[in-house]
Amino acid sequence: MRLGEGAVWFGGTGQPIVLLHGLMGRATTWWRVAQWLTPYGGVVGLDARGHGRSPRPLPAATEDFAGDVAELVERLAAGPAVVIGHSMGGLHALALAATRPELVRGVVIEDFAPDLRGRTVETWRGHFESWPQPFESLAHVREFFGDTGDYFVECFEERSDGYHLIADLDDLYAIASEWGHRDYWSYVDKVDRPLLVIEAGDTVMPAGQQAELAERAGGKHVVVDGAGHVVHDSAPEEYRGAVEAFLSGVLGR
Repeated sequence: MRLGEGAVWFGGTGQPIVLLHGLMGRATTWWRVAQWLTPYGGVVGLDARGHGRSPRPLPAATEDFAGDVAELVERLAAGPAVVIGHSMGGLHALALAATRPELVRGVVIEDFAPDLRGRTVETWRGHFESWPQPFESLAHVREFFGDTGDYFVECFEERSDGYHLIADLDDLYAIASEWGHRDYWSYVDKVDRPLLVIEAGDTVMPAGQQAELAERAGGKHVVVDGAGHVVHDSAPEEYRGAVEAFLSGVLGR
């Protein structure tokens, strides 16, 4: 099967399960999650534009990212997919479910809120530019990011002077800037597929929005106490339990 550049096949057969990463991530950050997902179907991750090995150009709007996911699901030719997205990837999963419902069997959104208006890229800029790039080694990356170190080592590459984030910071700022001036509630109201919203107990998202997202779309909302933004990394067992229960219901297992 030719998935195209920027897609990663993790294994499994049958029901397509598509994994969408967050801002600055890449498909391979899902490796550990994919290992327990393969019994449920054929699992594939996609590098978003401006990330990993994606060949797709920027600038791009949310709808372009969702269109890329639609192309992948159509290429799989195995029926509608369960789409699982973290943060930015959750937004892309939401947009896909709202605009191409025939391609979606169920949606999992991890720690993303539909309305981030008023937040500027300056918040992101200060955080990213505080990093000691280039890092001296992958061990240095793991140490710096602590509990999410295993996640972030997937997002760095070695260059002549050390380890750098694969994604270009200016590209990340451009992507995030869209979220500061538009909301996505209209997409929420169009979702009619089974939905699970997993919120980090220590979320960086505006309070109350993820519960409202689940309620308005007729889905389930789960808060994982003590978890950070990357719930599947900081609270892997709780995340797995919530997703497997959801899949059992959606897939009738």
